[in-house]
Amino acid sequence: MVLLAAAVCTKGGKAIVSRQFVEMTRTRVEGLLAAFPKLMGLGKQHTFVETESVRYVYQPLEKLYMVLITTKNSNILEDLETLRLFSRVIPEYCRVLEEGEISDHCFDLIFAFDEIVALGYRENVNLAQIRTFTDMDSHEEKVFRAVRETQEREAKAEMRRKAKELQQIRRDAERSGKKVPAYGGFGSSGMSSMSSGSFITDGIIEPEKPKMAPAPVRPSGPSKALKLGAKGKEVDNFVDKLKSEGETIMSNAGKRPSLASSVLPPPAHMESVHMRVEEKISLTCGRDGGLQNMEVLGIITLRVTDDKVGRIRLMLSNSNKTGVQLQTHPNVDKKLFTSDSVIGLKNPEKSFPLNTDVGVLKWRLQTTDDALIPLTINCWPSESATGCDVNIEYELQEESLELNDVVIAIPTPCGVGAPTVGDVDGEYKHDGRRNILEWRLPVIDANNKSGSLEFSVAGQPNDFFPVHVSFVSKRNYCDIQVVKVAHIEGDVPVKFSVETSFLVDKYEIL
Repeated sequence: MVLLAAAVCTKGGKAIVSRQFVEMTRTRVEGLLAAFPKLMGLGKQHTFVETESVRYVYQPLEKLYMVLITTKNSNILEDLETLRLFSRVIPEYCRVLEEGEISDHCFDLIFAFDEIVALGYRENVNLAQIRTFTDMDSHEEKVFRAVRETQEREAKAEMRRKAKELQQIRRDAERSGKKVPAYGGFGSSGMSSMSSGSFITDGIIEPEKPKMAPAPVRPSGPSKALKLGAKGKEVDNFVDKLKSEGETIMSNAGKRPSLASSVLPPPAHMESVHMRVEEKISLTCGRDGGLQNMEVLGIITLRVTDDKVGRIRLMLSNSNKTGVQLQTHPNVDKKLFTSDSVIGLKNPEKSFPLNTDVGVLKWRLQTTDDALIPLTINCWPSESATGCDVNIEYELQEESLELNDVVIAIPTPCGVGAPTVGDVDGEYKHDGRRNILEWRLPVIDANNKSGSLEFSVAGQPNDFFPVHVSFVSKRNYCDIQVVKVAHIEGDVPVKFSVETSFLVDKYEIL
């Protein structure tokens, strides 16, 4: 087919929005659309009319018409299929099919039209792909910016707090008549870092007392602060360095913080040693079965709020047998972890930093083994005389999991109304604005490991994909847990609390 133009016009032939896919003047387009209503005969049920040079393929949209202008030798069946896709796109951007609403969203419609047709020829796309292409939305960019802003705020707050401490120490030393000590940057031992720390104190806190800042000198003993990164590498601020080491980890683990905080309540009591065990899953399956890709990313984040329990070790239990790749923080003793599954610092004299989230262990599982899918979804649409009968079922394969607030979102055709739901386990809700049927299940566990939903609606089998799934769990998939925390000296047990979450980053059946 060769598509010349696509337009939305009034019943009088006035063009509201028109997109030409070949070289055509505005006068010619307006003339063709103005002649279009005169060619339609009264009482005829056809959806196309022809002239000597072009063919009009149209569909009524309440008080408007969706019109495609094609050449006469184009395939009428392909023209009608393309027309249906154009007609489904319009309600995606316009709440009501009126002239004012179409005009307000004219550019959105033009961008969507360009995804359907290129240079007069139909592209092989569906409605979901068009929505994705036109959104141009990057979740990773939003997360990166949010993490970066949080890092900057925390670093500034830590800088001000440390500067106030240094100022107080200097004042106390001045009042007692002692020599005012020289302090370097927080967590650093190099000459450059000390100079940087003195600059922060003098420039921000006490600009009127430059005489109080002695020349920086190298300390006689080694620094006791936890230094991250390679040996000898200069850092300006301990918090910045710590965060930069875990930037990628924190970014990946926190892609959906709002979901975790809203669905999983925080622990009622947090001990001085608190850990967060977080996992997220990204999974893609084919509609005919077969796992295309599955990736599980996890991290254990440690937070110590009492300096008395800073020198500790974490004993882990790893019951996973699926080949999970483990990686410890650079400052963690890797040999100790490999031999005994114990997390401790390389230098036992040092303590974990206070009131700071430290990612001590992360892991990754990537597979295409169908047996490892935690929750299988089978969507089976069958064409009928009135449209499609859709049967969709789930089955929990990993029975040790308990999935909460499960939502299975099935797309439905546009402009055909709400589906007729038959048998259903759980609850359902139809969102007419987004054209999605949401199947909601509060809990899926070993006692409720399978269920099904049946509904009927006008459409074709491809209209009901991709299916998206979301859930949250208080038990992680890879079954890596902290079982004991103890002091380095004497192996005395330390009370600790753990917060576990297993979230969905992407879970779709294409």
